[in-house]
Amino acid sequence: MEFRVLGPVEAWRGGERIALSGSKMHTVLAAMLLAEERVVSDSRLSALLWGWEPPATASAQIYTYMSRLRKQLGEEVEIVRRPPGYVLRAPGAVVDLVEFRRRERDGRRALAERRFEEAADLLREALGQWRGTALANVTEHMLDAEPAPLEEERMLALESRIEADLELGRHEYVMVELTALVAEYPVRERLRAQLMTSLYRCGRQADALHTYYEGRRVLSEQLGIDPGEALGSTYQAVLEGGLGLGPRRGGRSGAARPVPSMLPAPDGELVGRDDQLELLRQRLGRGGDRPRRILVTGMAGLGKTALAVRAAAENSELFPDGLLFAELCGLDGAPRAPRAVLAQLLRALGESDRALPAGDLEELVRLYRARTAERRLLVVLDNASGDRQLAPLLPAGTSAVLVTSRSRLARITEEDTLALPLLDDDASLELLAARVGRRRLADDPDAADDLVAYCGGLPLALAVAGARLAARPHWTVARLAARLADPATRLAELSFGDWDVSRVLRSSVKHLPAAVHEVLAGLADPGLSEEPFCAERAGQWLALGEDAAEAALEALLDAALLELAGLDDQGRPLYRCHELVRLLAAALDGPVRPALRASR
Repeated sequence: MEFRVLGPVEAWRGGERIALSGSKMHTVLAAMLLAEERVVSDSRLSALLWGWEPPATASAQIYTYMSRLRKQLGEEVEIVRRPPGYVLRAPGAVVDLVEFRRRERDGRRALAERRFEEAADLLREALGQWRGTALANVTEHMLDAEPAPLEEERMLALESRIEADLELGRHEYVMVELTALVAEYPVRERLRAQLMTSLYRCGRQADALHTYYEGRRVLSEQLGIDPGEALGSTYQAVLEGGLGLGPRRGGRSGAARPVPSMLPAPDGELVGRDDQLELLRQRLGRGGDRPRRILVTGMAGLGKTALAVRAAAENSELFPDGLLFAELCGLDGAPRAPRAVLAQLLRALGESDRALPAGDLEELVRLYRARTAERRLLVVLDNASGDRQLAPLLPAGTSAVLVTSRSRLARITEEDTLALPLLDDDASLELLAARVGRRRLADDPDAADDLVAYCGGLPLALAVAGARLAARPHWTVARLAARLADPATRLAELSFGDWDVSRVLRSSVKHLPAAVHEVLAGLADPGLSEEPFCAERAGQWLALGEDAAEAALEALLDAALLELAGLDDQGRPLYRCHELVRLLAAALDGPVRPALRASR
């Protein structure tokens, strides 16, 4: 039995998640797990479930929740009445919070005893227990009371792990991470002092001093205080040259080479992808001589990049020589030349521009493979256009490659291909709640359900809807739902700032052959609105032969503009078109539908 609270509250048995419905059930379970076999009183449970206004039937409802938990958790878990409340006992169960605290305690002890390598490993393992915001699916009343102390424990462990890495000479490895952390937590002085140390040791003394001056201003403006001992002593050490540049040790091997960390900063919470994260963890952790090449594929806007970045960050301890990241498409959607990507990756691995072969792709590939042959790296290649672009970017040796692409790739096996699904309704609501808050959705649950339906489980669409509501607190959920209700304007409404669902979907259409483009436009016709459909039916409606229709539909499938929906009774593939793709098809230039009707 396994329980998780460092993220959404979950219970697992035999590798399968136990379905627990509703925030109150998760709250009751979380409260008893946090108590660590101590009694949780009825009054405590009532406050966590309903706040200051419990219903008259609170005791009866708590009794019902306990009965449901007993039934769902089974005989491995004992929930008993111990006045004035309840206690949970689960001998032999694994609780992620307990595992985190044990590893964190051992890691800080190793750090105090200057066993830095061991300390870094233990603290990474401890932080690996976290899957997001603690207690993410409990009631708002519990969220007001419990997550802050847990988050402080996580931050202390993170600061200790960074201290161990700095003692090991991994200042380049942690500098990018620290830059993002200081931006997120500007008044945490220990983090700012660590960033100053890493900048100084990378030869950036001026930036280290600027970091101090910025921190002094933030502390004065936000808290009305001056820098404390940790920040002040680090500032003095920078001025006096007392932090030491020393040789870079970069990892276990002790080689004087950089340990790159190129992952982009995460963009909000990753919702509804726990199973996929676990699968990627297993694939990335697989040993042996077989190359680890893993593909995450699916339609535009599904969150492939967010999933890959999260998986890479959570499994970074498997790759002590660093994390590489490259976007394989430009801002206009055009594929980047492998030569430019290789140059970027080689610079991250420590090569100077003068050492890079000018204009010779084969020489760049040879140098890249020589530099990766004896390292344990994870290379994340985002938005690959195809195998031809990917082939020169595959590293040598035991390094792993995590690729995202809208297309299936011949160089990656079916076993190592993860087709990312759309989010179900529960996960879609959770993503919206992460953007705008649970209370706002709860005020009009019907309108929230309508929003979910209009977004069709596409994370980008849900993120845009959430961002629009967050930016307009005076809007009701029903108002945005009403704006999305009209199919003719829905895509235009799903745009906010740099996020534009229509633009992202159009990037999949841009390079389609003309004949395939015409077939996609034809899919907007109401005659094909009943899904799924086979190539014969599409051909009849579009005035095409079955073979020509199937070739076009397969091309759309390869571009992730269609998805397979199984086989019909004759063994022929059935296709399904996402509603937002159908709306895009209706807006394409050069519609073919009137001409096709006239030809039949």
